[in-house]
Amino acid sequence: MPYMIETWDKPDAGTLRAEHRAAHLDYLAQNAPRLLACGAKLTDDGNDGGGSFYIVDVDSRIQAENFLAGDPFSQAGLFQRNSITRWRKAYLDRTSYLPKV
Repeated sequence: MPYMIETWDKPDAGTLRAEHRAAHLDYLAQNAPRLLACGAKLTDDGNDGGGSFYIVDVDSRIQAENFLAGDPFSQAGLFQRNSITRWRKAYLDRTSYLPKV
């Protein structure tokens, strides 16, 4: 059951993000089977938007919370806040998962 996780960085946390980026990317690679989608949020001009977005395929909210807690960005205190919301997959990678009517 997928969950969306959205994070917002603390203000002026670009240096902290850069310091922990390699460990964060390793963490994502280790958890690739759980990731339906993820990436950094960007401003319209393509610069760092100060946060991240993940869709994780886990069995419960607790597992989604544990996934976020295990992220080196989270452990480093990068995030000012986050949101975790259960998600229904309707379309993903241009493929419909809607029931046929």
